[in-house]
Amino acid sequence: MKSSFRGKVAIVTGGGSGIGAAVARQLGEAEAEVVVADLDAEAARAIAAEIRSLGGKALDYAVDVADPAAVDKLIQFTVGKCGGLDLAVNNAGVSGVRKATADYPLDDWHSLMNVNLNGVFYCMKYEIAAMQQRGAGAIVNMSSVLGSVGMRTAPAYTAAKHGVVGLTKVAALEYARSGIRVNAVGPGWIDTPLLSEQMDRELRLLTALQPMGRCGKPEEVAALVCFLLSDQASFITGSYHLVDGAYSAH
Repeated sequence: MKSSFRGKVAIVTGGGSGIGAAVARQLGEAEAEVVVADLDAEAARAIAAEIRSLGGKALDYAVDVADPAAVDKLIQFTVGKCGGLDLAVNNAGVSGVRKATADYPLDDWHSLMNVNLNGVFYCMKYEIAAMQQRGAGAIVNMSSVLGSVGMRTAPAYTAAKHGVVGLTKVAALEYARSGIRVNAVGPGWIDTPLLSEQMDRELRLLTALQPMGRCGKPEEVAALVCFLLSDQASFITGSYHLVDGAYSAH
């Protein structure tokens, strides 16, 4: 059964491409008012315009989630323009360099952590405060299959995505009685610009490793995200849901 988000206000970070764009589109189709937030202002503007062209409601906003003041302003903008906040998808992330742990550059470690882990914390900090004003809300944090398993030469990404799962569980416990649900989704290898840029040469090898013989699609992840945001998932909070085509079942 397809969910309706009529009357709900949603933020999607990293909404300008890939999984974030797919989530924003599906929320727009389900009648949510969507704030498409992305570091790439032009990409956010394009997705918001696409949603509006199909009869949905959408605004765009340029934000660097590694900057807590900028995240605070995003939430203020959303509440000011849309009247409140009901749903949030903290999807913004970067892939980082590929180096073994002892060789991993410190600057790259801090840069990735600032986006992939600190950014999720900053978003939740301000989103939850806004949702408390509504008396309810739902958050989905984008982790990864690497939130449950390891991968050589990806120590920062793996550590950050494990951290996102931990943050999700803590917030779910803290706000369960406030009507705010918090879950995490762990995509496996999904055919997005991020994957293509990161692993152009390795993509064929990765595909061969997939039990289903293919990478996933952004829309397949978005479908789960929208379910978790919906009232159909009203008793689901504090959990971590893989969309990895059985990759982690090896």
